[in-house]
Amino acid sequence: MTSVTTTCRDFSELLPAAQTACRLLFQECYKAGIKNIFITETYRSQERQKYLYAQGRTRPGQIVTWTLDSNHKSRLAWDIAVGPPQSLYDVTTLTRVGAIARKLGITWGGDWVGSIDRPHFEVKSSWKMPAGYKLGKVIVPSNSKMQVQLIVEDKTKEENKMTNTLSSTAKQDLRDLLKETHKRGILKVDHSEKVDSMTECEVLGLLISVVKRTL
Repeated sequence: MTSVTTTCRDFSELLPAAQTACRLLFQECYKAGIKNIFITETYRSQERQKYLYAQGRTRPGQIVTWTLDSNHKSRLAWDIAVGPPQSLYDVTTLTRVGAIARKLGITWGGDWVGSIDRPHFEVKSSWKMPAGYKLGKVIVPSNSKMQVQLIVEDKTKEENKMTNTLSSTAKQDLRDLLKETHKRGILKVDHSEKVDSMTECEVLGLLISVVKRTL
């Protein structure tokens, strides 16, 4: 059993909606040039929440939470901090992250009245990704030694994955052409039966080969 003094930074402990929201937030922060932020806590048990609530009240220390009913225990909230060269809870950086979160429909603790909690972010279980956004492969750090990373797919590979959008008439014309080129010996292999499964890049490459061989 996890101790109440242990902080959980395991991203997989969040519910799917929160995981997606958190990834999207870090992705958009990366695009905005904010790369030195990291997760400090995700899921928090009720026992740990009580332990933290007691700090500054019945237990020595500074008050760190204002509630016994945090969304951390619902697996819908996460806390972040700022890595070097800024201070751990740099207000300017957290405010920039909060502004991005607001656009994504993510609740930022910095917007709360009376109990401001700038490192805190949360969503409802019904949260959906806003229109116009697409989630890529983003690496969400859990310590200050790492930075946010966004893995960009090779555009050439993506272009090669283009589907075949030729019309049925164009496909039939292509089949006839390929059969004729094979019949005349221009191409050694009859590709006519593969037309439907070809990508547009493959079709273009094949046509270029036919043209070159007939010049």
